[in-house]
Amino acid sequence: MSQRTSRVNQRSRNVEWEDPAPGVAVMPTMSGLAYLQAMIAGELPPPPIAKLMGMTLAEAETGRAVFVCEPDESHYNPIGTVHGGLVCTLLDSAIGCAVQSTLAQGQGYTSIEIKVNYLRPVFVGSGPLTSSATVTKPGNRVAFADGVVTDGSGKTVATATGSLLVFPIG
Repeated sequence: MSQRTSRVNQRSRNVEWEDPAPGVAVMPTMSGLAYLQAMIAGELPPPPIAKLMGMTLAEAETGRAVFVCEPDESHYNPIGTVHGGLVCTLLDSAIGCAVQSTLAQGQGYTSIEIKVNYLRPVFVGSGPLTSSATVTKPGNRVAFADGVVTDGSGKTVATATGSLLVFPIG
C-alpha cells in the first residue's frame, strides 16, 4: 500500500477536555444530585472520560441518570462491531451517577462490581446509544443500581446490575 493510500484511509480523533480539578474541588461541598445537575448545565466540567468515549450526561434526578453516546468507527473492535467496553462504560457511568444522585454532601462512590449482559451487537448505524440507570437500593456503605442501554431504534443492547461503595470525601 502506498503512503498516499494509507493517508487517505486514515481516520483520526482529537480529544480535548477541560481541567477536572475545579469540579473535583467543589464536589465535597455539594449533594450528588446538585453536582450532576451543575455538570449538565455546563457550570462544572464533564469528566475527561466522557470526552474520550464521546458520551454525555443528559439527565439526572434522584435515583436515576441517563447518558447518550453516538458510536463511531473509533469504537470498533477487530470484528467490526462497537467494542463491548464502550457499552460497559456507558452502563458503569449511568449506574454510578444514578447512585451519586442519591448521595449527600461529602459523600462519594466507586464501583465494587458490575455484571453486564450483552444482548445484541452495536454498529455505527445503530444510532445513538442511551444508557439509563436506576438505583434499586441506596445505602450509606453500599448502594445498588440497574442499567440498560438501548440503540437508536429503542432495542435493548445490554443490561447491567452494579454495586457501589459509598464513602466520605473531602
